[in-house]
Amino acid sequence: MNYQSKIEKEKIIDLPVAKTDCKIVVIDNEQAVEEAVKELYLSDIVGFDTETKPTFTKGKMNKIALLQLSTEKKCYLFRLQKIGKNETLKNFLESTKILKIGVSVKDDFRMLNRWTKVKPQNFVELQTFVKNYGIEEMSLQKIFAILFSQKISKREQLSNWEADILKKTQQIYAATDAWACRQIYLKLTEN
Repeated sequence: MNYQSKIEKEKIIDLPVAKTDCKIVVIDNEQAVEEAVKELYLSDIVGFDTETKPTFTKGKMNKIALLQLSTEKKCYLFRLQKIGKNETLKNFLESTKILKIGVSVKDDFRMLNRWTKVKPQNFVELQTFVKNYGIEEMSLQKIFAILFSQKISKREQLSNWEADILKKTQQIYAATDAWACRQIYLKLTEN
């Protein structure tokens, strides 16, 4: 099935805002990582995204702050700077058992490798995948708008992902992005 190939930014503005109804779980210590990853292994497909605190200084780059992994019912927000290098999480990203869906994953991998050396396995890059369905857009917001007639708010995109406590609006934004990747894949592969 072919979908609309492009959507104008002006048309997205009037769309209703999409929000995940997943339970959001913030993981900021090593013990919580073990339990979260155990639950993630129970899913066949997870949505994937990362967040990094923006910098407005040329040549300066912050470390990755957040890794989001979403199942059907839960989205885990891993505070990487608080949990440090973690073998359990690294092994999950390298697992071939679980399909992981994301947008611009190459950029995410580059940032993840600054956190810990990781060889991500079994990832689907939506920017490439959607082309098989006639969609030419590359941004998560535009792809989601084409498929679901809803917009993903980008209001929190440039917020401080290294803050001691993530605001509820940051949590919803981060969870929605990972959840949306999974939803796009499922929509395109449904029979």
